[in-house]
Amino acid sequence: MTARLTAFVLALCFAGGAAAQGLDHSCRIASSYDLTVRPDALLFERPEVAPRTVRMHDGSLSTDGRDVSLRPDEQDRVALFERSVRALLPKAKALASDGVDIAAQAVRDEASTAAPGAAASGDLDRALNARVADIKRHIAASQSTRDWQEDAMRAYAQEIVSDITPILTEDVGGEAMQLAMNGDLQGAAALRDRVASVSSGGQARVMTRVENALRPRVQALCPSIRQLLDLQSGLRDASGHPMLLLESGE
Repeated sequence: MTARLTAFVLALCFAGGAAAQGLDHSCRIASSYDLTVRPDALLFERPEVAPRTVRMHDGSLSTDGRDVSLRPDEQDRVALFERSVRALLPKAKALASDGVDIAAQAVRDEASTAAPGAAASGDLDRALNARVADIKRHIAASQSTRDWQEDAMRAYAQEIVSDITPILTEDVGGEAMQLAMNGDLQGAAALRDRVASVSSGGQARVMTRVENALRPRVQALCPSIRQLLDLQSGLRDASGHPMLLLESGE
């Protein structure tokens, strides 16, 4: 089973896909499932390996559409698992939302160095503020860890970088042309290289800053994540196989 540890609390656990990296190592718990938190149930999904879907609500459990017979103590554990996940939901979204703010500030700092004129004009802030507001609305409305995990945060960072690159290019374009016309080709190239560095390597540097800033907050919530691992212990799917929504990465 391919598993990934992800970046933000619940997404630390539920976000099927590729190899772990960055903040992913914080809690050392993995899952091949994506999680959708619905008003009426928790829904765990993955494309391969049965059970592909697991539904959990109010002490009931079903896998791939088949109800699982549970003892009263198991019903209690399923119910507690669901309540614990729902309690973590606002914390997960808060971390993701704060990560977007940190990413935007990191991009702002890089842009201010590459093209200070753009930063001073206000165009940069207007573009950043509009993109950040859009991403944060998306996170707030989302029910799925697909929108909070590390891949999503990398995509958000790239969106932010992409939005401001044309502004930086335009800002330094005139200055670079003037330098070139005056014979300073090296100076003109250096200006363009500064902007190119933001667009080509900005995402990675931004994500490093986000990871470093959020890591202590993620680690503080690891005990709650580990409690979920304990609660699933002994549960079985409708075919009688051990339930492995989460797996220890240690």
